[in-house]
Amino acid sequence: MTTVVSDTGVGPLLRGWREQRRLSQLELALRADSSARHISFVETGRSRPSEEMILKLAEHLEVPVRERNVLLLAAGYAPRYTESPLDAPRLETLRDGIERLLQGYEPYPALVVDGSYTVVAANRGIGLLLDGLPEHLLTPPLNAMRITLHPEGLAPRIRNLSEWRGHLLHQMERQIALARSESLRALYAEVAAYPLPPGTDEERAPDAPDAPDPEAYPYFALPLRVEHDGRVLSFVSSISTFNTPLDVTVAELAIETFLPADPATVTYLRSLPPFSDQG
Repeated sequence: MTTVVSDTGVGPLLRGWREQRRLSQLELALRADSSARHISFVETGRSRPSEEMILKLAEHLEVPVRERNVLLLAAGYAPRYTESPLDAPRLETLRDGIERLLQGYEPYPALVVDGSYTVVAANRGIGLLLDGLPEHLLTPPLNAMRITLHPEGLAPRIRNLSEWRGHLLHQMERQIALARSESLRALYAEVAAYPLPPGTDEERAPDAPDAPDPEAYPYFALPLRVEHDGRVLSFVSSISTFNTPLDVTVAELAIETFLPADPATVTYLRSLPPFSDQG
């Protein structure tokens, strides 16, 4: 992804991030152990902030790692964070760790996506859910949002599509607010415009055979209820990111795991031939 540096200087960029976070100059100054006067001077260009001050302000403003490089370049400093291809030798340990994590989570689904929801790794549990989808959605690079919400993708199989779709779109909106990514905005516009499949949620036919009663279990988070092979599987998802990343690529990776939300889903997944020999 190409980074374009604004010619307006680091001050206006910092002011933009501060206003986006709805902080006053005084509030930011207190958090960064500075003064409102100094923050004002930085934002108006009357004072050139040090590299350390830029990074400190960026930390308190929750500026994404990619955009911290933009701030540094705008102030005349070298970028602090590298952007390594995921297949770079220096990330071999990371790739091996991710692969072991995904395999260890089987039979439950798990995948890794980048900042634009492109799938960079997935386990066999994910493959199980994607079985039967059209080839044009499964041709690399796969996109998790596109696969999930496309009317030819998982959307017709999701029993609580209205809720799940709303959850995913809200998640994307939060990310767009945090990261000024045009590719993410374009993806959001695309998937938000997808038509809903006929009979979404309440208009669907009664539950498929062997599907558990959705009210039988006290869900502790919004479940993904998806049809598979004549039954309804229920999952709750968890997203993990890397703490204090020093590489743009690593900073934008997210590991999403799907935990079974009811005993029937656990039993079914563990009974499948690829996983039945696992504990």
